Amino acid sequence: MSATRSIALSLVAGAIAVTTACKKQETPATDTTTPAAVAPAPDSAAKAAAPAAPAINDAQIAHIAVTANAIDSAAGELAKKKGTSKAVKDFAKTMVTDHAGVNKQAVALATKLNVTPEDNDTSKQLKAGGDANIANLQGLTGAAFDKAYIDHEVEYHQAVLDALDKTLIPNAQNADLKALLVKVRPAFASHLEMAKGIQSSGAAATAK
Repeated sequence: MSATRSIALSLVAGAIAVTTACKKQETPATDTTTPAAVAPAPDSAAKAAAPAAPAINDAQIAHIAVTANAIDSAAGELAKKKGTSKAVKDFAKTMVTDHAGVNKQAVALATKLNVTPEDNDTSKQLKAGGDANIANLQGLTGAAFDKAYIDHEVEYHQAVLDALDKTLIPNAQNADLKALLVKVRPAFASHLEMAKGIQSSGAAATAK
């Protein structure tokens, strides 16, 4: 499985886990008047009684946000050095600047709220996927590097946007944290469109 696919799946998995937990919590109580003849089978009843997955908390959301930004900053730093196309190098510089800025805001808010970002399965998977992506990119040069970097950026930013919309923003309990996530979302959307533009134009495969 590619590093890009791994990162996307880890973010989407987080969204699914929280969505599933919420749905289970919203499941109405069993109708005790249901005739025994149509009662759920024992295995179904056992599944229904299984505890719901815990919802993600603000400290974990903060850690996911910080990790996601750090990962893209690291990839951007590498692309600034190894990128061939001017479009790719310029995009990489923007990623480093913008994501570093978002992380600075996130850390400042965590400090203000006296919240210590909490490591969790999603952020660990993100970190592992990011490391794998860097390792893959380090083995590439020229147009192959540019294409792999931009293709990854398209998938990565789409996955982050999905996580923001389905998991991070809906589940943030602190108003300031939720406001920050809402505030930075347009930047991720803009990055995605920039990456798609480079990808579709073929600029990532053209040295200038």
